[in-house]
Amino acid sequence: MRTTANILVALVGALHVYILVLEMFLWQRRPGRELSGFDAETARVTAPLAANQGLYNGFLAAGLFWGLTAADPTGHRVQIFFLGCVVVAGLYGAATANRRILFAQALPGALALAAVLVAG
Repeated sequence: MRTTANILVALVGALHVYILVLEMFLWQRRPGRELSGFDAETARVTAPLAANQGLYNGFLAAGLFWGLTAADPTGHRVQIFFLGCVVVAGLYGAATANRRILFAQALPGALALAAVLVAG
């Protein structure tokens, strides 16, 4: 079960690296505009906000990868903390910005968190 948990944590970390790239570097290009649904002008105006969000997603990814590489019990605790942050951020984003975030961020984070807790 520990291997499954580690794979899920790594996938959630990779997802947040992908979100970082989209929000920090591709926001005004096609992939970022398809994600946001913004026209070119709105994407240009909101790019600094998106880059800030992307940076925070990078911090989440860094924490998850730290949790995977740190020795236990620290690694286990770090994974629980950062996955909890992912779930809370996903729930907040789904409630305030777009319901898709519930399935794109909160659900994968919750599944990984459950696996980490079960693997103990």
